[in-house]
Amino acid sequence: MSGLAQDAGRKTISLNDQWEFHKENGPTEKVNLPHTWNDQDVLDDEPGYYRGLGVYKRKLQLDESAKGKDIFLVFNGVAQEAEVLVNGKNAGKHIGSYTRFIVPIASFLNYKDDVIEVRANNCFNEDIPPLTADFTFFGGMYRNVSLLIANPVHFSQKENGSSGVFITTPQVSAGSASVQVKSLIENSSAEAKKVQIYTTVFDAKGTTIASQTSNLNLLSGENKTVIQNLKSIKQPLLWSPENPYLYRAVTKIIDVKTKAVMDQLSNPLGFRWFKFDADKGFFLNDKPLKLIGASRHQDYEGLGNATPDALQIRDVELLKNMGGNFLRVAHYPQDPLVLEACDRLGILASVEIPVVNTITESEAFTTNCLNMQREMIKQNFNHPSIIIWAYMNEILLRPKFYNDKPRQQIYYDHVRELAQKLDDLTRKEDPSRYTLLVNHGAFDIYNKVGLTKIPMIVGWNLYSGWYGGIPADFGKFLDRHHQELADKPMLVTEYGADADPRIRSFSPVRFDKSVEYAIQFHQIYLDAMLNRAFVSGGMAWNLADFNSESREETMPHINNKGLLTIGRQPKDTYFLYQAYLTNKPYLKITSAQWKDRTGIADSASSVSTQPFQVATNLKSAELFLNGKSLGTKETVDHICNWQVPFVDGLNQLRVVSGNNSDQANINFQLQPFHFTASDIPFKDMNVLLGSKRFYIDEKEHQLWMPDQPYKKGTWGWIGGEPYKGTNNRITYGSDKNILGTDHDPIYQTQQVGIKQFKFDVPDEEYELSLYFAELVGGAAKEALAYNLDNNHKKEIEEQRIFDVIINGMPFLSKLNLATDFGYTTAVRKKTRITVQNGKGITIDFNAIEGKAVLNAIQLRKVY
Repeated sequence: MSGLAQDAGRKTISLNDQWEFHKENGPTEKVNLPHTWNDQDVLDDEPGYYRGLGVYKRKLQLDESAKGKDIFLVFNGVAQEAEVLVNGKNAGKHIGSYTRFIVPIASFLNYKDDVIEVRANNCFNEDIPPLTADFTFFGGMYRNVSLLIANPVHFSQKENGSSGVFITTPQVSAGSASVQVKSLIENSSAEAKKVQIYTTVFDAKGTTIASQTSNLNLLSGENKTVIQNLKSIKQPLLWSPENPYLYRAVTKIIDVKTKAVMDQLSNPLGFRWFKFDADKGFFLNDKPLKLIGASRHQDYEGLGNATPDALQIRDVELLKNMGGNFLRVAHYPQDPLVLEACDRLGILASVEIPVVNTITESEAFTTNCLNMQREMIKQNFNHPSIIIWAYMNEILLRPKFYNDKPRQQIYYDHVRELAQKLDDLTRKEDPSRYTLLVNHGAFDIYNKVGLTKIPMIVGWNLYSGWYGGIPADFGKFLDRHHQELADKPMLVTEYGADADPRIRSFSPVRFDKSVEYAIQFHQIYLDAMLNRAFVSGGMAWNLADFNSESREETMPHINNKGLLTIGRQPKDTYFLYQAYLTNKPYLKITSAQWKDRTGIADSASSVSTQPFQVATNLKSAELFLNGKSLGTKETVDHICNWQVPFVDGLNQLRVVSGNNSDQANINFQLQPFHFTASDIPFKDMNVLLGSKRFYIDEKEHQLWMPDQPYKKGTWGWIGGEPYKGTNNRITYGSDKNILGTDHDPIYQTQQVGIKQFKFDVPDEEYELSLYFAELVGGAAKEALAYNLDNNHKKEIEEQRIFDVIINGMPFLSKLNLATDFGYTTAVRKKTRITVQNGKGITIDFNAIEGKAVLNAIQLRKVY
């Protein structure tokens, strides 16, 4: 919070330590803040996570010197309902997970053995947004908590969790600027006070450039507002992404009689002006600026949403280093540190409240929405980085009353009325910024309901080529907006494709989760936005992968659309953005991320030729493998592609363009084209059936590759076809969560109706592992709303019983995966085989009922 430092007249003490915590009827444990009770259960195989009551208790030791002061507890975020008790008495309540609230506690204290208790509850409540969403509703005291000790005369702590000081810049130009400071002052003492309000504007060097003093008489118990206008600041240094110059506005309350500073607050001050134009895009300080950046969720690997301060700040630094200039703080207000970092680093921002997917048609829901919007605006008012307040996201994604059109029309009317109330409130609270309402790609329904008319900017979350359609549809959608909503500025507030960093493909297709498909997707989207002046900007979804407990797919409970992993490791897509957005020469081997590879040797060769990518903003680049040039390639959409002949073992790659270079070491495990090839020794092989993708098991250091049909002298399957699920999005495989494994992609593809699998290996000792999972059947789950072409065919369960025979000997008899192990459950069966008489290994799959299946196979030479 701006001003919550160790300032004169007030004292701020962290209360993050020495808490005891228990869930309702659960055991007590000692915890420090930030804390969530959902950091682990959102990742297990059991659907759902604890949504209920969590109780925090802490002792508070205050000495006599605190008596006569005003004392407050400041909570930066408690999810989602909070009740605060002091010595067993109710001191305050708050609704909403994502905004600050301040609780006065002086009247409850005994100054001896005080006890604070916070009862947090993240139960579903139909009157509190968010109701549903593609993210997890973690519970807990997951942001910092502090104790504020203030003099009886202080800046008001009753203004919706804000500092009580609000700064605007009514006039800004390159030649001059003015500042207005609105201070709300409170006198809780028993006597009248004469005070001065003294505001000073300092530049970055600490030099005073403007100041003003206002005199004020305060009666006992009185609150007053003081407005100070500091005019004629000459030739201000302007705030921008290139030069985020910050001034400071320091406001003090001074006792006229004693000259003592009674309270003091410091706020950032940035001079800038901006506008959105429906034809020409966004302008900052009269210069056109394409807003390109990302949205951000606040959770982190292994921590849930209880993310330490340093990691919050680092996220903004990672966005800046990517070349981004905009952060969509979505889908809720985040830790104050995030916007402070935006101010310092020159990242423009929007902030929104979590009214997502659907609403409840109740007075309480409306009231809570309006309160959240007011809190968001007032608490974050003084950040120069903020240019937009937003209030709805994809609100017609899950329309109610689907089978009752007249009633649905009433619901739509209520949605529009709520949007209008939120927009009206926002324009009243802050006329200096723009309003934004964010829609999913159903253009007609948002237009028909009237939601495109209400905000100053329309945001579109567009996923052509992911959830539905093809990537080329994206540009057509942008052009349609410009044609039909010609007077309305627009932002692409979301776009993206899942990229599981463990999955690679040379034949990337929609929903295969490969990094390669995501690269293609982002190239098309970036080109379309950058080439259209009327598109004010685009925010990639998402800066980093994040938890979404109800998701399954290749990495269950994680949305993989991040440019960074959930542990903030860059993916190839992050480097692509650097190539697009960085002004300095940029050359990066994106394929260096894939540092361990495998593949089959080219025919009659001791190399395996595979694609290799480099991201750059230069016109061309030359690639060297182990010192030998592989030629110069022209850059296309910031990517250079080579076909690289990898040798077994270490491959040293170096790319050069002018004075710029990058290098990478790739370890390659070469698989023999024929097992008779003496120059390529066979060690082990891991094969995904029914798959066109590679899977990198980083934990066990195993490399899985796509299958192939059998050819004499090699290996492969005979009979059957790849598993195709009931979901139109996916061209092969399943998106179900596979129980009992963290390596879901090994089990999510499958050859159905397989007859044989053969390895024509020489006579030696081998370990063979067969991998199975029944992909058809199991408990029906609700279709996830954001999967837009979720046209599931009905699954038809069938009895599946088969025998597995290895080299003529029974291995698994009457195998019934569903009955013996359960649906979507990982099954691995391992055995040793002595190959004799040049027969190799033949695995027969004899169907008794239905069709035999095999999901993956692994062969390892023992000796």
